Amino acid sequence: MRGPRAAAIQVSPAQQDVLQRIQRQQTADQRLVRRASIILALAANPCVEAVARQLRLTRPTVRGWRDRWRDATEVLRRAEQEQTPPQLRRLVELILDDAPRPGKPATFSPEQIVLIVAVACEPPEESGRPISHWTSRELADEVQKRGIVTKISPRSVGRFLKRGRPAAAPQPLLAQCRP
Repeated sequence: MRGPRAAAIQVSPAQQDVLQRIQRQQTADQRLVRRASIILALAANPCVEAVARQLRLTRPTVRGWRDRWRDATEVLRRAEQEQTPPQLRRLVELILDDAPRPGKPATFSPEQIVLIVAVACEPPEESGRPISHWTSRELADEVQKRGIVTKISPRSVGRFLKRGRPAAAPQPLLAQCRP
């Protein structure tokens, strides 16, 4: 007894050319190469299970990329008629790229974090602070005063500073131990 017929995807010759170029490119992101391979394999054989076995991937992975390509078919068809080949390639790469992740966006930009660390590297006396070393609270107050951030907790400042520090070995290394 046979199951339902696999949903075929449509890949035009221009799209196939773009996918093959991504697949062959030496410096291409391997995620894109794998996804281009999935689409090309599905164009040749719409059976998700066979393609998953051939590429050593899971069926949900192959099915997900098949569905994503099918959802973008109309956009790709229009783009193929209206855009240049480099623009079509960018669109294909965008379709094969990761979807935005859920969750709250970062509160502080990388630039802000770098500036916070830069302030921490300055002597506190230069900022008019009567202390010899920065504390997280003093540093949080200073970066707010300078307008680097509108609001930040001392705990967040401490996390930023701790993150950049190399982890020290908890015990002396064996080569340095003396009996």
